[in-house]
Amino acid sequence: SITKERTEVVLQGTSSLDPNDPTAVWEEYDFKCKPGDLTRRPCFITPYHYRLDWLMWFAAFQTYEQNEWIIHLAGKLLAQEEETLSLMATNPFAGRAPP
Repeated sequence: SITKERTEVVLQGTSSLDPNDPTAVWEEYDFKCKPGDLTRRPCFITPYHYRLDWLMWFAAFQTYEQNEWIIHLAGKLLAQEEETLSLMATNPFAGRAPP
């Protein structure tokens, strides 16, 4: 193993008009190969790897100031940019208004 603890960056969005409302429902963007759902089989595509998923793993060890690309990724997800959404396993806002 690489580390004793698994720290992750999780990207979520909400359709709530007030994201600070305790009843706001937050929905997670799933990645194709990034660890997440413990019931999902591991993703192996040797010798390749999903670069975004891999970068998300390293981003969890640092601050967002050291990984400014995460802010840009979040903006593209908020704008529902198709090219960016194609990198994700699921879009919880497909067919709905953006978060």
